Amino acid sequence: MNQFNISFAGAGRAGSAICRELFNAGYNIDMIVSESERSSRLLAESCNASWSTDLIFPESTQVIVVAVPDQRLKNVLTEIRCHPHTLVIHTAGSYGMDIFPESIKQKGVFYPLQTFTRDRVVSFKGLPFLLESSDDQSSVCMKILVESIGGKVHYVDTEHRRILHLAAVFLNNFTNHMLTSGKEVTTRAGISFELFIPLINETISKALTIGPENSQTGPAIRNDQNTIEKHLELLSFSPDLQSIYKDMTQSIIKYYNKKDPHLRGLGTNSRGQKDKKTEDNN
Repeated sequence: MNQFNISFAGAGRAGSAICRELFNAGYNIDMIVSESERSSRLLAESCNASWSTDLIFPESTQVIVVAVPDQRLKNVLTEIRCHPHTLVIHTAGSYGMDIFPESIKQKGVFYPLQTFTRDRVVSFKGLPFLLESSDDQSSVCMKILVESIGGKVHYVDTEHRRILHLAAVFLNNFTNHMLTSGKEVTTRAGISFELFIPLINETISKALTIGPENSQTGPAIRNDQNTIEKHLELLSFSPDLQSIYKDMTQSIIKYYNKKDPHLRGLGTNSRGQKDKKTEDNN
């Protein structure tokens, strides 16, 4: 049995995943607090804890993990009632230490750099945790928690953690939306999305192996305006997808125009007309 008694404020995707991982590592889970009685009850039952909808924690709790949506974080931290020496840590990547009220003396940021989905098991082995704390004792406590579930500790200040959180939005959220957009196109054509699994796997594998900046292929990097215009015609059913396609295409052309002198001068001129050089290449 590990040494800390831990409670949770929040029973969502991240909170539930961390809670179960700590419970499986031998920690005692005191209480689960959530606005949703069903969520808190289900999570509590899975780790032999009590549950509540009120942010009042027992004195036995030594660590409170606050894993709630960013827009609710400040209010939840303000409403927490606990022992004065309880360590309170939040899991938000875009907020720092300044969001804690003065009443909480021992505090920290406990941000797992991962995406979580209900009913999907995520490995914590080697998972980066970006930590920040108010004092050495809190830092040691969080380090013990991370390492006991197989995670990897990184001490990161608020400014750099916000940048990493921003990068995660591009890498995870935006990538997922591109996959969703691609699936919308395939569904409209009556084609199974599974057909693209090898392409998706190779795209990610190649980006991780040789770097995403060295992996780009397709009509945009070639500035193949003929193909680009045909694609835009095919997307006439969705102005939103057309807009995404145009923005992404122009971003790719602009990025590689800086790196490859052979692309300079290609594309459209200041009047929005195709350059003669581009037309000759189509």
